Amino acid sequence: MPAIAPEAPLSLRLREGTRAEHQEAESEGFVSRLMAGSLDVAAYADLAAQQLEVYTALEEASAAVRRDARGASLVFDELTRVPAIERDLAHLYGPAWRGEIRILPATRAYAARLRDVGTRLPEYAAHAYTRYLGDLSGGQIIQRMMQRHYGMDAAGLEFYDFSEIPKAKPFKDLYRERLDGLELDAAETATAVAEAQEAFRLNRAVFVELGRAHPGAGAPS
Repeated sequence: MPAIAPEAPLSLRLREGTRAEHQEAESEGFVSRLMAGSLDVAAYADLAAQQLEVYTALEEASAAVRRDARGASLVFDELTRVPAIERDLAHLYGPAWRGEIRILPATRAYAARLRDVGTRLPEYAAHAYTRYLGDLSGGQIIQRMMQRHYGMDAAGLEFYDFSEIPKAKPFKDLYRERLDGLELDAAETATAVAEAQEAFRLNRAVFVELGRAHPGAGAPS
């Protein structure tokens, strides 16, 4: 792949700079088995529990970044996921879900990283990019696979329902424009790309631990 010009837009640098890490996370065994229908709703419920921990930390950072003169443009109420995840967990586990879910060590490490660096604009941009644009892209495929393979309906899958964003592509284009308009300097841009790579590695580590917990059919013995 040709080198990316230093003056390339931040959104392009994030996309190209994380291509390898993105592919590694997507090809992790847990994801492949879940999407293929060889796991069960319990495996998805466990994933949703991990999402709650991560998005709670991310959206705490969003509240802080909203107060940043540059960063405020990158925070959209339409993207808020925590209430939807909580409704999903109530459906998947029942009303006592808070006492039923478990948070994996890799997930705690991911959330700790977000809380450690997420209020700084370059790092926040990296984490928000990897999560929210992923939810609006590949996340929609996950939603369809859960419905197809496990008979789930809208209840339990609200995480993937962006009711305030009726058309994903124009919104994603707008989000990339906002990223590119942050006016990060060269050092901040390099920090953002490195942090986005770290975000994918942290996410993959969560998938590895979920894979151990839910080997399913076709998993290595």
